[in-house]
Amino acid sequence: MTQTAFLNPARALVSTRDGTIAGQRFLVLDSWRGICALLVALFHFPTGSTVSQSAFIGSSYLFVDFFFVLSGFVIASSYGGRLNQPEDVARFALVRFGRIYPLHLFMLAAFAGFELLRLLLPQLHGTGAAPFTGGFDIKSLLTNLLLLQGVGFEDQLTWNAPSWSISAEFFAYLLFAGVVYVAGARAWVWFLASAVTAPLFLLGFSTHYMDVSFDFGFIRCLYGFSLGALLAWFHRDSIAAARQALAGGPRLFWTLAEIVMMAVIFLFVSTAGDNDFGIAAPLIFALALFLFAHEGGWISALLRSPFMLTLGSLSYSIYMVHIFVQARLINVAGLIERKLGFGLIGDFVLRGQQATGFTDGTIGAGAIIVMLVATIAASWVTWRFVEMPAIAWFRRLSKRI
Repeated sequence: MTQTAFLNPARALVSTRDGTIAGQRFLVLDSWRGICALLVALFHFPTGSTVSQSAFIGSSYLFVDFFFVLSGFVIASSYGGRLNQPEDVARFALVRFGRIYPLHLFMLAAFAGFELLRLLLPQLHGTGAAPFTGGFDIKSLLTNLLLLQGVGFEDQLTWNAPSWSISAEFFAYLLFAGVVYVAGARAWVWFLASAVTAPLFLLGFSTHYMDVSFDFGFIRCLYGFSLGALLAWFHRDSIAAARQALAGGPRLFWTLAEIVMMAVIFLFVSTAGDNDFGIAAPLIFALALFLFAHEGGWISALLRSPFMLTLGSLSYSIYMVHIFVQARLINVAGLIERKLGFGLIGDFVLRGQQATGFTDGTIGAGAIIVMLVATIAASWVTWRFVEMPAIAWFRRLSKRI
């Protein structure tokens, strides 16, 4: 990879297209991954602004399910026929571990370092819990180090809260590899069984509809991952053929279909996040993935722009760093308020729950912009200095097997 590509996420995405884990890249789907990561960041940022209080952002936790569906689609597209030998499975597990764990470990160190700083500097305690207590205790740190925080070993979200999903996803990777290795061409039967039974399980046992994480997060992940794998298993070749036919440029029909799909997603997320209909989220996202994988309309053309591709490249970092960035912004605003009395931070009700954040609507809107810019900037740093070197190192290691 050239130095220019290494510094530019969008160029790196294109220039390494044939050598990536996912094989052939679906560039528009990568851009969607970046959009979803930012929407999850908005969901987690507490402000009194109209944006934070909107029904759409209030249910944007559902976009985590887009990640699961896309992961199943990409992994099955690339590895569905390549896990025939034990060494193939070992290489797959090693590369996937290297894709998610280094940044996870880096962010755990960042959170633990801040807890240690709070322990050494009492003035940083604020009104919250004591350092290394609650979701930041030593026991849960060990659970997070072992990637067990999203598969039923915890009774609350801990440390870097969004990392529950990479815990669940890593074990979905391992299950996928085991099923494909053992069942071969009949692996789709197992994915179909998971795609049918997982939503029934959530309907029967979840008290928070689709909003499950540390408790039933693996079931939720397996649901979306299996749908994505099935989509790749049966439609990968037809999508590839259609993409070649559409290579001449965007078509009106596909543009209209993409606009309708975006409207469906907006309406669905706005209305289904707090009821049983949210269980259908992976199905909606599977339809969206199938449509946008063709890259046939003008919306897809916009999603192939350098900025959107950059967001796609940074998506994992955005997802993993945003909680830390948001918490530090609130810490800084709290210090400013105590010194100058600007009234930036306070307690308020957000989506029916007590929250602490930027209370004023106008200030909150400005804080959202600052948060997004800071998150993207921090994500570039972790992408450049943590993600990319780790990916390259683990790929080299896997080739020795």
